[in-house]
Amino acid sequence: MKSMRLITILGISILLVIVVGVLFTIGDDEQVSTSLVAPKVDASGFKRATEPIDFVFPADHGPHPDFQTEWWYYTGNLETQDGRHFGYQLTFFRRSLSSYEEQVERSSTWATNQVYMGHLALSDVVDGKHYAYERLARGAAGISGAQAQPYRVWLEDWEIVQTGENQYRLTAEEDAIHLDLILEDVKELISHGERGLSQRGPEPGNASYYYSKTRLQTSGEIQVGEAVYQVQGLSWKDHDYSTLALLAGQIGWDWFSIQLQDGSDLMVFQIRRADGSIDPYSSGTLVTPEGDALHLSSSDFEIEVRDTWRSPHSGGSYPVRWIVRLPQQDLILEIDPYILDQEMNLSYTYWEGAVKVSGSYEGNPVEGDGYVEMTGYAGSFEGEF
Repeated sequence: MKSMRLITILGISILLVIVVGVLFTIGDDEQVSTSLVAPKVDASGFKRATEPIDFVFPADHGPHPDFQTEWWYYTGNLETQDGRHFGYQLTFFRRSLSSYEEQVERSSTWATNQVYMGHLALSDVVDGKHYAYERLARGAAGISGAQAQPYRVWLEDWEIVQTGENQYRLTAEEDAIHLDLILEDVKELISHGERGLSQRGPEPGNASYYYSKTRLQTSGEIQVGEAVYQVQGLSWKDHDYSTLALLAGQIGWDWFSIQLQDGSDLMVFQIRRADGSIDPYSSGTLVTPEGDALHLSSSDFEIEVRDTWRSPHSGGSYPVRWIVRLPQQDLILEIDPYILDQEMNLSYTYWEGAVKVSGSYEGNPVEGDGYVEMTGYAGSFEGEF
């Protein structure tokens, strides 16, 4: 919903509103504000996700600026030949600061109403270290942006770009961390919810359009300091766009993406409410090895917390061990983090990290890896999607 990334998880666009200290709607002669807080953007001029759609590709791989918020989200679990494990995240967020109805034609190549933010993270399991970085840039002058054909999303030298019919290259470097990975489609993409409409509340338009590539075969290099590691494994892609607002009482979400060794993939998320209950608009998708998708409502799965961890950085207390059950599918999964401290202490504090999975599916033992994102555990979570 990092996109949510998750699944369309509720709203990381709030990050953009908070972080956008610079208003990138500047024109030829305008000065750039250096305020650390941008004003709230009126969402009335933007489109909303109101009904199921048929995605059209390659166009829908690209940006949808008539919606207020969008993200392209990549995570993966990779290993060296001798079993050294890494988890990674690279997410691009797009935020419109004004609707098309409010845009003014400008001649400057620097003028834009689009802001992009990127989050890069790497979990080095052997060393027990988690690295997290953030960038923010205007969507102009080639600095950051997104396009459908050939598919490319970038923020400076962080980028994912299509290099073949079903192949993509992901590169990102910051400080001592460098990723250079090749991702290849193993399955067809799947739409979440009702033909891509992932509902977040009862009101019309309180939803997002959301699809995933749940299994991307991945290989390449990870560099940490002077050490270079050849790795392979699986990645997951989410793409979500919407114009949403948090509902009263919603305080955060827990999102899981899981890839099992039998070829099955699972995404579930639960939206937490201030009274301790789980919002009925929580949902998920189970994908078979053949690529068939089964939509899950909040009553189709259970998430049991087995342990918690308190962050020494933010003071937030997070769940860190879970059991996920899908009773009708006879699926029971135990989920544990590879590293406890995978907290993202950036403009907004949340936990996003690699996890290991074991359990049973229709009576047969299964294992796998995944990623978990949790928001709203460190400080309040109020604002827009």
